[in-house]
Amino acid sequence: MPDTPVTLTRTPVGDDGCGPYAVTAGPDGALWCTLVHAGQIARLTPDGRLDRFPLDSASCGPSVITPGPDGALWFSRLKDGRIGRITVDGRAASFAVPRPESGPFGIVAGPDGALWFTQLHGDRIGRITVDGRVTEFPLPVSGAFPSGITVGPDDALWFTLNQADAVGRMSPDGDVTLHPLPTPRAAPVGITLGTDGALWFVEIGAGQIGRMDTDGRTDEFPLPDRGSRPHAIVADPVRGGCWFTEWGAGRVGHITPAGEISEYDLEDPGCEPHGLAVGPDGAVHVALETGAILRLEAPRS
Repeated sequence: MPDTPVTLTRTPVGDDGCGPYAVTAGPDGALWCTLVHAGQIARLTPDGRLDRFPLDSASCGPSVITPGPDGALWFSRLKDGRIGRITVDGRAASFAVPRPESGPFGIVAGPDGALWFTQLHGDRIGRITVDGRVTEFPLPVSGAFPSGITVGPDDALWFTLNQADAVGRMSPDGDVTLHPLPTPRAAPVGITLGTDGALWFVEIGAGQIGRMDTDGRTDEFPLPDRGSRPHAIVADPVRGGCWFTEWGAGRVGHITPAGEISEYDLEDPGCEPHGLAVGPDGAVHVALETGAILRLEAPRS
């Protein structure tokens, strides 16, 4: 563990098993969080006000959330096969995907003004316009469990294939290239565009952080605890490098573009950190599935 101290501030979201899962910075300066077990979206302002907005189904499983090109927040609904949209004043709507059982999960605003999403059980990448029109692009592998998704420096969509141990690239017109990872059973999940212009991802199965250039060249950086189950990753525009969660160990880590790793213990080894985001205040905000949003203020270089 690093010698430099960090400040942790915990905001309870609820003791009802609501399950904070993913968090993102909204266009309104607030943090927005999915409550996967409650079928709700939470909004946390910088001054600490927390609001919870129920969706039309308590069992819809809101999962990953991202700012959209229309000033609203868009999120995947894993359990009922829909893509959700919520305005900054809390008005929610949703749109069906062609196969309800496909399991929408990762979602990101694309370079074309639409939202792109993965389908865990559908072996497809989906595209949805802001008026709700859905197009699907099949992948050339089956049972691959497409998970995280981000926009690369080449304006293509880059995504992890958890069960295929690969990272995929899809052009906006649907052409796919797959890049197998060096480590068997790596099981990549989260992925982000790093501050160095490369794609950074976590390997939940191997306990490693990966870095991939747009030509597919890959470097892997083992974590000190290979069983820590890294889950989500996000770039830090303030400090550089990337932050990631270690779901199995109750930690958050930071990796520099050179691969140097620092780790920070959270409030409880069993707090289950999942998604995270760098907020407008430059702090790191982590969704703890046990019922809170944690603010981590780390030193800046």
